[in-house]
Amino acid sequence: MRTLGALLALPLLLLVGVPAMAHEVRPAYLDMRETEPDAFAVLWKVPAQGRMRLALDAHLPKQCVERATPIRSFEGSAYLERWTVDCAGGLREGAIVIDGLEATLTEALVRIEYENGGTEVGRLLPEAPSFTAAGAQTSLEVARTYFLLGVEHILLGFDHLIFVLALMLLIRDRFTLFKTITAFTIAHSITLAGASLGYFSLPQKPVEATIALSIAFVASELLKARPNELRLSEAYPWLVAFAFGLLHGFGFSGALKEIGLPQSDVPLSLLTFNLGVEAGQLIFVAAALAIAGAARAVVSFRPALARRVIAYGIGTSAMLWLIPRIASLAA
Repeated sequence: MRTLGALLALPLLLLVGVPAMAHEVRPAYLDMRETEPDAFAVLWKVPAQGRMRLALDAHLPKQCVERATPIRSFEGSAYLERWTVDCAGGLREGAIVIDGLEATLTEALVRIEYENGGTEVGRLLPEAPSFTAAGAQTSLEVARTYFLLGVEHILLGFDHLIFVLALMLLIRDRFTLFKTITAFTIAHSITLAGASLGYFSLPQKPVEATIALSIAFVASELLKARPNELRLSEAYPWLVAFAFGLLHGFGFSGALKEIGLPQSDVPLSLLTFNLGVEAGQLIFVAAALAIAGAARAVVSFRPALARRVIAYGIGTSAMLWLIPRIASLAA
């Protein structure tokens, strides 16, 4: 497992230079709920920092007319607009366009809930910023959208991925790796589900700061490791993974709430989002192991030195994430 570090050193050190990217690629969210025939209550939610927001605007189908000027506000880390529209003939075949999306690295989720109970969800990307309403979707289509959101969230959640990488560097055999990843999965699934369903919660900003601390802790354990001497974190890495996995689950829950967790189909969206997170995590682990295998054949290096370089890179990244997150607590 030590070979994993050498080839991953360069991308990891690059992350040190862009620590603010962790959890900053958040999607915009457009929610439309039919309150009476052909009338919709609209919520438009755009990622923001302080009083600055992404320059994104939602354009509804041309048959939709506003009843009144939208009510605008900043709440937490989002800019919100709320208004009501009348859409003559409904939304079917109507085009929804997110202006400005093509100039960003983020995406937008569109969710429409009809008076008859039907639901449809669309995922808009910079290269495809429009969505045509079909009038209804199957549960499978809705599940697919939330699954892809889960995959994307973990693969763009650099702090979560670096934590998984640090755990992998602590592990000496494949069976222990399996136990560790399973423990992390079970733990964050527990808190993701519980927090998303409203059974318990933690403030998001302290959670994000503590996640950074968890990464720094594992980096410290990597640096303290000695040959033929197993520290507790090395002997039982699944315990570390489970303990901090509970914390990371609150981070995933906050992301899902920011995206927009539909209360009418919580089990489906929650399950498929979580499955997407797990799929993305497994993709990362498999890719890291594949790189390690290739490294054995083509790279000559000193494992102990590579391990220390990676540990310092992980720890530095964690502290650079931690500083602005602590500063945001006082903002």
